[in-house]
Amino acid sequence: MSGALVAGLLAGYGIAVPVGAVSAYLVSLTARTDLRTGACAALGVATADGIYAVAAVGGGAALTPLVEGIRTPLRWGSVLVLLVLAAHTAVTALRRRGDPGRDGPTGIAPARAYLGLLGITLLNPMTVVYFTALVLGDTDTVTGSGQRALFAIAAFTASASWQLLLAGGGALLGRGLTGPRGRLVTACASTALIAGLAVRLALTG
Repeated sequence: MSGALVAGLLAGYGIAVPVGAVSAYLVSLTARTDLRTGACAALGVATADGIYAVAAVGGGAALTPLVEGIRTPLRWGSVLVLLVLAAHTAVTALRRRGDPGRDGPTGIAPARAYLGLLGITLLNPMTVVYFTALVLGDTDTVTGSGQRALFAIAAFTASASWQLLLAGGGALLGRGLTGPRGRLVTACASTALIAGLAVRLALTG
């Protein structure tokens, strides 16, 4: 059991720690709203990772060929979503640059933040391939329904802890950037990073 727990934790951190567009948006979102909204968004990301971990231990080997078959359209779908997200962040920041109040991109509610980040993260089904490769490559550790369930739970927990850490960092950043100019700077930086990652995804896919 302990082997499956450790394997799940390592797998969860392995997929969560690399900083990408979703991580950048999570930090920016929390900085411009509040910790509650950011925490809900973070749990949305972790839920997607957990869903894919469950899919991997429940039949990832069968899903891998399907994912590979639709890899290109999903990649372009991800590029489109990221570009829309970048544009939305920039336009909203410019519209509200003179507002002295502390607000989010659209006054986003925690539940909406959760569902939004869940949906964005689910657009990357290569996560299930990642988890499947780990599960199939370590059959001595992750065997039986109990250990597979423990692996998935541990992966979700690891991802959630990292995403919540990012949200906490965004909340601390937001305390120093509560003015209109500070919010505009963080929004523009987030826009540039997300758009850049989208272009990179399009060019290297």
